Amino acid sequence: MPSDAKILIVDDHEETLYALESALAPLGYRLARATSGDDALKEVLRGQVGLLVLDVRMPDVNGFDVVRYLRRLEQTQHIPVILVTGFGPDAELTTTAFRLGVADLVMKPIDPWALRTKVRYLYDAHQRYLRMRQEVRELRELVKELPPPNQTLEPDPRLDTHVPPQRPILRKHDQTA
Repeated sequence: MPSDAKILIVDDHEETLYALESALAPLGYRLARATSGDDALKEVLRGQVGLLVLDVRMPDVNGFDVVRYLRRLEQTQHIPVILVTGFGPDAELTTTAFRLGVADLVMKPIDPWALRTKVRYLYDAHQRYLRMRQEVRELRELVKELPPPNQTLEPDPRLDTHVPPQRPILRKHDQTA
């Protein structure tokens, strides 16, 4: 069952947004859309975004600008981003994308099955990471409550600390016939 976090799809072309939504809808995750880099940043900063599928080339604030901004903020720096481009393989674009820490780079036209597989894996991995981080915070709080290591603990009188005597184990050769 998917969590409450949504997948944000960002592209400045309505047809592409529709195609991406259609490709991802079978996963059952909540989907949101944005048509600009500015709108994408606003949506991410509102919270509950678990993954971005983000067009690289958009007017004003492009995909790289969005990723640069997200990576600077603690609360958004670990959100997985899949960049989408329609300009074919480009070594400079690929190098820039992975240096910024994007999870994947996808070329248009998009293979829906491949996109769903990548999205499912990255989204689920990010949700596991968030749960693990929460568990670590909770464990740290528990550790803070423990007494210092050099302090001895008094036994709890409510606990039964008496160990009953053990019966001897009889072996075949110990038994008398």
